[in-house]
Amino acid sequence: MELILLLLIIAAASFIIAVIITRAEIPFLRKKAGQNIREEGLKSHYSKAGTPSMGGISIIISTCAASLAGAIVFAALWGLHLRGTLVILLVFLGFGFVGFLDDYLKVIKKQNEGFRVKPKFACQMIIAIAFGVLFRMFSEQGSQVYFPGFDCYVDFGIMYVPFIVFAVLAMTNAVNLTDGLDGLASGVTALVSAAFVIAGIIFSGMEAGVGTEQEPGLFFFAALCGGCLGFLVFNKNPAKVFMGDTGSLALGGGIAAAAIVMKLELLLLIIGLLYVIEALSVVLQVGYFKMSGGKRIFKMAPIHHHFEMCGMKETQVVKMFWAFTALCCVVGLIIL
Repeated sequence: MELILLLLIIAAASFIIAVIITRAEIPFLRKKAGQNIREEGLKSHYSKAGTPSMGGISIIISTCAASLAGAIVFAALWGLHLRGTLVILLVFLGFGFVGFLDDYLKVIKKQNEGFRVKPKFACQMIIAIAFGVLFRMFSEQGSQVYFPGFDCYVDFGIMYVPFIVFAVLAMTNAVNLTDGLDGLASGVTALVSAAFVIAGIIFSGMEAGVGTEQEPGLFFFAALCGGCLGFLVFNKNPAKVFMGDTGSLALGGGIAAAAIVMKLELLLLIIGLLYVIEALSVVLQVGYFKMSGGKRIFKMAPIHHHFEMCGMKETQVVKMFWAFTALCCVVGLIIL
């Protein structure tokens, strides 16, 4: 019960911090970081031009502050090692910094290309490899991966670090692609984070106790849930601020790192299925376009834009995707 209470306090604190910082940053970002809208984008989105971007800074600050404070309190009371929490936050901050550089070049310096693809991906790769190697060194369960539903571990051996690198890079860019509608990425991530808090408690059997490797991920997801909900207050339709790559890359990297630390990385494929679908829709669209000489599977990718072009309102698409994610969370928890 003490742990659950602490997690609720972490989430509430992160929510309050995110609300305060987001409210304060909007006037500044409106002057410095107005969002550009792609010419090939939907006409209904043209009205969003000038909406301040880079608002994900508030999610990053609130999540880091609340999760680290919670971990410190837990360490003082029950002797938790802080290294797991610090590793997750370093990955979270690392990807957030890469996104910040991209946003800075695009929305402040007005360089349409932003952070060029190759150096941007190289930075992401370095962070992912560093995390994979570091986690492999301190993880008590080594290179074993848990398969939910089968209740067993499989040793990935020398393929474990490449597996982690792929998982982190894939999830980071999948969340980035999901961030295309008002409140979509922030709402979905809040649901995913809440589900992982419940999953972590179930998985470790910590309802009344302490002492497993789950705590660092639990603290992070509780704080991330609160931070995303606080940001959603201003990011819901009509959005007063966008998270930008600063927020979306940080979210993806942090989610992947925390799930891996909790040994629930494969559960992310179920609970975070929407992220996977969004990314696959782009891969399929681009691949089919090249193979067919210009034909398309979807009217527009990522898939949330396809539904818009089919006549659905933006708010309807977002609510549908929220509901789908909530269903995925329930299914994932049942399987676990």
